[in-house]
Amino acid sequence: MKWFWYASPQTFLPLAGTIARWCALAAALLTAAGLYIGFVVAPTDAQQGEVYRIIFIHVPAAWMSMFLYLVMAFWAALGLALNTRLSAMMAAALAPTGALFTFIALWTGSLWGKPTWGTYWVWDARLTSELILLFLYLGFIALRAAIDDPRRADRAAGVLAIVGVVNVPIIYYSVQWWNTLHQGASVSFTRAPTMAATMLAGMIVMAAAFWMYSIAVSLFRLRCMIRESA
Repeated sequence: MKWFWYASPQTFLPLAGTIARWCALAAALLTAAGLYIGFVVAPTDAQQGEVYRIIFIHVPAAWMSMFLYLVMAFWAALGLALNTRLSAMMAAALAPTGALFTFIALWTGSLWGKPTWGTYWVWDARLTSELILLFLYLGFIALRAAIDDPRRADRAAGVLAIVGVVNVPIIYYSVQWWNTLHQGASVSFTRAPTMAATMLAGMIVMAAAFWMYSIAVSLFRLRCMIRESA
């Protein structure tokens, strides 16, 4: 495949549409499967009861909020390094979806916090750093919109995205670095998961669904951006 052929926005346009349609279909199927596993198949938690089922939305959304920021920063850095317009547009297309998942993670976390902590919000290290992530996404979007020249806007927003990467490991390791109310990670690369297999399966399937959704929506948004700039 001629990868450099697709470095041009106009030549990437039809491919983006094809990928987006298939990812949208995959997202719909995976979402249905994930919700079925999470809300029907998975057992009731012995300590939290049925309220724990919010993790099938909250945890994958939190994963995606951090992962999408890293992907956005990668494309922004690529745009700065290679001066490629498509890379900067890809970063811009990802930002609203990343902001959406960050908001969902904060919103579902507050709904989960009320019955478990007795309050919707605390200035916990994990929650505060996740809120900062939302501000970084919104700042990236606002900065691009505030500068009329597209090239200058891409450069300024790209620098902000790269600088903001430092917040991602702070979110991930906050429960280890500080004494927080937020529980530790139930899924880790270095140890066995501390939950039932069906619970883990539901979370993984929902994470895959969110990833497919992110690709589809971002590529549809990218196609609109390409057409507007033509």
